[in-house]
Amino acid sequence: MSRLKISAISYLNTAPLMWDFEHAGAGADLNFDISYTIPSACAEALRAGTADIGIIPAAAYATVPDLVILPDVAIAARRAVRSILLVGESDSQLHAGSLSAELSLSAELASSAKLWANRVRTVALDTSSMTSVALAKILFAKWLGGARDYRAMAPDLDAMLGTCDAALLIGDPALQVDRTRYFTLDLAEEWKKRTGKSFVFAFWAIRKQALEGRNGLAIAEVFKKSRDHGLLPGNLETIAQEWAPRLGLTTELVRLYLTQNIHYYLDPPCLEGLELYYRLGAETGALPQAPPLRFV
Repeated sequence: MSRLKISAISYLNTAPLMWDFEHAGAGADLNFDISYTIPSACAEALRAGTADIGIIPAAAYATVPDLVILPDVAIAARRAVRSILLVGESDSQLHAGSLSAELSLSAELASSAKLWANRVRTVALDTSSMTSVALAKILFAKWLGGARDYRAMAPDLDAMLGTCDAALLIGDPALQVDRTRYFTLDLAEEWKKRTGKSFVFAFWAIRKQALEGRNGLAIAEVFKKSRDHGLLPGNLETIAQEWAPRLGLTTELVRLYLTQNIHYYLDPPCLEGLELYYRLGAETGALPQAPPLRFV
């Protein structure tokens, strides 16, 4: 039987999930061929059949047919995530200090997020993203004043803000944003404030056809063990030491991101948040209707 082809995401937040595959753990390297890409391309690889298993953006489950979810493993957030940001000019740059004046008039007017969003007309959307693009559209449609003029662009913040009022960045480019220079909204944090739910950005899924003749539960166990090994303190420290210089961040910031901002379990609170995301995505037109969640 041929080796299963994995499409993985080349961001810091996937490093713990890929531990065994990159360190010859649990025999994982013997059974899989791995390629790395960006989230949107990962989804396309499963759609095209050039990959069998992918750490797919959650939005892809609503657009790619015949996928089955590997249980318990996710890239999710229960609070601010730091790597999914809507970025714009700072308060003073955008509206000459009027934000603080408006806030002082009445605490009931809106949050600073909505006041800022009211001045945003055009939004550049990171072409690397699917899930966060839909999340941004949901947040605008439901809580930030309605749909905007959305424009797909490569994740270059200067170019994005040279064209649009705000920019959606995901993954490592978002982690590298100097948040003292810009007004930023952490979209996981905004979701949590408004829904009380965890948010799921990605999870492992396998094409139904690739499961034929294979033990799906045994495959799922390989991916769970890799996650568990990647989250061991010593291995997390190794990841932090390796990735900090690549991203120009301190080891401490990388360590905190992996341990405090990212949640790696597709647990019941995350499943509740995922179901709500699909429902609101369909209601707002940000996503097509998602099929019921199917697990191996």
